[in-house]
Amino acid sequence: MIFDDRQCALGEGALWHSDRDALIWFDILGRRMFMRALDSDRQEWRFDDHVSAAGIVDRDRLLVASSRALSLFDLRDGTSQELVPLEADKPVTRSNDGRADPQGGFWIGTIGLSAEEGAGSIWRYHKGEIRRLFPDITITNAICFTPDGRMAHFADTARSTVWRVALDADGWPAGDPQPWLDLSAEGLNPDGAVIDTQGGFWTAQWGASRVARYDAEGRFDRAIDMPARHVSCPAFGGPDLTTLFATSALQGLDDPAPEDGCVFHAPAGIAGQPEYRVLID
Repeated sequence: MIFDDRQCALGEGALWHSDRDALIWFDILGRRMFMRALDSDRQEWRFDDHVSAAGIVDRDRLLVASSRALSLFDLRDGTSQELVPLEADKPVTRSNDGRADPQGGFWIGTIGLSAEEGAGSIWRYHKGEIRRLFPDITITNAICFTPDGRMAHFADTARSTVWRVALDADGWPAGDPQPWLDLSAEGLNPDGAVIDTQGGFWTAQWGASRVARYDAEGRFDRAIDMPARHVSCPAFGGPDLTTLFATSALQGLDDPAPEDGCVFHAPAGIAGQPEYRVLID
């Protein structure tokens, strides 16, 4: 089940790059980005700042979110060009979960460095413009989109709640977010998430050693157990997008096992959506 054994202090941002048949992910606290192809080719980049999530621009370029900016990163030579600042005036926050949307935008959440209550926000970058969508979130997570492109989901892990919001034709919110999945009674913590082609919502559940699927109505369907306590972010990948990958973390563990912090893969039994591309012009 282990796909990559490079342990992450805080693995996040799992992303399948179909042009390269490779998984990309981050170690936020380790300030690293990783890529591993199915042919076992492994690469790693180090940054001066926390990096947490990316969106695909094309085969060779990613939009990468750091603590202070969204930047255009070139996988060929490791060069980076800042596109827009991201909470550059707030030294107490960093970026966290993020994902490209069906309309070519990129949603990115921020979080306090010590997960201070209400310090985070969710932002959207679209064709050169960045706009704050939702403030006062403690731990931003679970940013993902329905197959028809009409709904976005996001979570505040600290509140064990996932919200859903309607989108207009350009991908901007068309109303107020509504609570969609409340896991507080079960003591579950929704972390990163993706949605499959049937509308099923797959969320890593921090502290529960699993990725759980809920149907399009928010009803629990199944879970895939993982050999790490803090599973953090899933992604669909492989040639037919039926492999479920998931990052994990060492953070908060006094006695980590060899599997903690690794990246895992398992058959999902359902195809995921391909990752959307970010339009930067």
